[in-house]
Amino acid sequence: MTPSRVQQHSFFFRNGLTIFFVALFLVTLMAQALTGWKTHNQDLKDDQAQEIGLGTYLQSGHFISATFENFESEFLQMSMYVLLTVYLRQIGSAESKQLDEKEEVDREPVPSPDAPWPVRKGGWILKLYNHSLSICFGILFLTSWILHFYGSWQNHNVEQLAKHLPRDTVAQYLGQAEFWFETFQNWQSEFLSVASIVFFTIYLRQKGSPESKPVDAPHMETGK
Repeated sequence: MTPSRVQQHSFFFRNGLTIFFVALFLVTLMAQALTGWKTHNQDLKDDQAQEIGLGTYLQSGHFISATFENFESEFLQMSMYVLLTVYLRQIGSAESKQLDEKEEVDREPVPSPDAPWPVRKGGWILKLYNHSLSICFGILFLTSWILHFYGSWQNHNVEQLAKHLPRDTVAQYLGQAEFWFETFQNWQSEFLSVASIVFFTIYLRQKGSPESKPVDAPHMETGK
């Protein structure tokens, strides 16, 4: 679409999908913070510990762990999905490339005036840009995993102190089941959700959605 055609639509129309989900994210993050704060203070009260303010809670291990535990699993899902769909196929799925035919995403980038700057620059910058999406999701996953671990460790030690037990070191906590239980309960749900959309798009349709095949497409037709 040419720039003049793009400008015919309002900013919100052009970016509605992103705006909608970012707004939902912010609303639900605030709701998580408020409900998590009340829950955490109730736990502290039950342990006869001093309650904390909302500002303090937002820096606490309880909030950091709960937030980045979810971020981590989402970015893991996205990074694996982006990478694995390069190499793996599922016959009939709208989420898979064709079994044998080369597709538009497989072609080598060609410099042009409208191409992104890394394509026009070439060299190592282009090689990095070729994999920038999976690299981005990989960095976000690793960062979220570290912050999830940090928050979970901090929250664990708050609970230890409330029970008059000694704090655990990073190495000690890393070897305990608690953190890995939090991790795997999120990862398995993400793997199931990806498997579901890959499989269900073989047989089910949603008219108008780019995530679905055309309604009249044969079940074994692969790709959109």
